[in-house]
Amino acid sequence: MIIILVALIVIGGILLLLYMLNQAFLNKVKEQDIYFPDFPATFGEVKIFFISDIHRRTISETIINNVKGKADIVIIGGDLTEKGVPLVRVKTNLNALKQIGPVYFVWGNNDYEVDYHELDAALMDHGVKVLDNTSVTFESNQGEKLCLLGVDDLNQNRDRLELALLDAEEDSFKILASHYPNITNKILPEHEIRLVLSGHTHGGQIHILGYSPYKRGRLIRLQNTTLLISNGYGTTTLPLRLGAPAECHLITLKNGPAPDKVM
Repeated sequence: MIIILVALIVIGGILLLLYMLNQAFLNKVKEQDIYFPDFPATFGEVKIFFISDIHRRTISETIINNVKGKADIVIIGGDLTEKGVPLVRVKTNLNALKQIGPVYFVWGNNDYEVDYHELDAALMDHGVKVLDNTSVTFESNQGEKLCLLGVDDLNQNRDRLELALLDAEEDSFKILASHYPNITNKILPEHEIRLVLSGHTHGGQIHILGYSPYKRGRLIRLQNTTLLISNGYGTTTLPLRLGAPAECHLITLKNGPAPDKVM
């Protein structure tokens, strides 16, 4: 009886481990429509492919093929790499993302574990626009403006939201990319930042009996903005996930009434 019980425990453990590996290496594109009553209608709709926390993974061709032709821009939400990841793998990922559309990048804490001068040079060589406390403006045919802002790594006090705001057009619809979701603590109503795209937490990565230090990735309405926190595409420490599967996002921004609650 004891032998059978031990065997069942071992089999259960192996099955759980295989499930966690599967969750860590999923190639799931989460499609989300987000409505804002003040989104500039002359843009029609804007589609953003957002991917964060790639770490050691190589982006699957499945992801690229699913999104190619559907997104207007690509945003990398930090932690493109980490210590020990060959630069050639980073370049492979950048080449893959370039097939989708113009690529924008914000720094994450793990990006500074590598030679960030080499990483910066690789980003430049691949035509990636680094948003390090800066912004870029898009204009519709009718002159309405959308600004994408990005801040540097908050963990090392490199973030300067005020500089990114100075670089942005005042009368514009503002989106902020930040590796850390708690950048929202620095956002004031007068900043008029409508959407924040972030990662870092991995959605908790591993939830034991439903518990983890971080909540699962989600889209939430805050008092001063709307915040998307991604579970992220890669993992840290262990290539395992439980309760927070790997994901990236195809976000469609539209003009329309915002729902009272979003998840």
